[in-house]
Amino acid sequence: MLEVKGLDKHFGAIHVTRNVSMKLERGERRVILGPNGAGKTTFFNQIVGEVAPDKGQIWLDGEEVTQLAVPDRALKGLSRSYQKNTLFDILTVGENLGIAASIHTHAARSPLRDPLRDRAVREIVAEVAHQVHLEPYLDAPVTDVSYGVRRQLEVGVALATRPKVILMDEPTSGIGPEMAHSFHRMLNELPRDLTLLIIEHDMDLAFDVADSITVLNYGEVVFDGTPEAARGSDLLKEIYLGSWEDA
Repeated sequence: MLEVKGLDKHFGAIHVTRNVSMKLERGERRVILGPNGAGKTTFFNQIVGEVAPDKGQIWLDGEEVTQLAVPDRALKGLSRSYQKNTLFDILTVGENLGIAASIHTHAARSPLRDPLRDRAVREIVAEVAHQVHLEPYLDAPVTDVSYGVRRQLEVGVALATRPKVILMDEPTSGIGPEMAHSFHRMLNELPRDLTLLIIEHDMDLAFDVADSITVLNYGEVVFDGTPEAARGSDLLKEIYLGSWEDA
């Protein structure tokens, strides 16, 4: 479903990603681990088109998308949530979902048309709100909901575009243990034909959600395998200084 081949990126003298390759099958849940500065977010930025790789190719559902702009990749089924909230704070939770859904239904193409009046948009909003447990908050302004609900909404906005693949950059960043547990459950309840690629520092989420784990260090893939193999990897324990001994 998603394949990257030999992605390489320099920023001046800094080599941020080094010949990174991976292939995700349809419905796979893969978690990317790595210390700060490992190149994880830059890797995501290349996949979605926000940063152009110096070398390498990106394929989505059998089609090369390396040269496509961000909106064109989104229309082909590639969506992304961010480490920091990127929401329309002055709108309601439902309106944020509706704007995203209108990309899929093409209701947003007319500047004079309110996409939230579109029946297909409303149906997507209702379905996504159920999937990410946002039904009680649909009429609430984003400014009035908790940070944890905003993190759920980030995932909901990505889902509302009806993607084939979602990239999530630290979706549990900044939320407490109880909310993180609910977030794990929510991700596990998403449709199994949806492919997820998740950057995480939360080891509990990594081992709870992942079918496979890839670890980046200094821009290179240093591990690619199952969660079970990751748990037993001496290299990864060295990289993380034992931070998952209790995971």
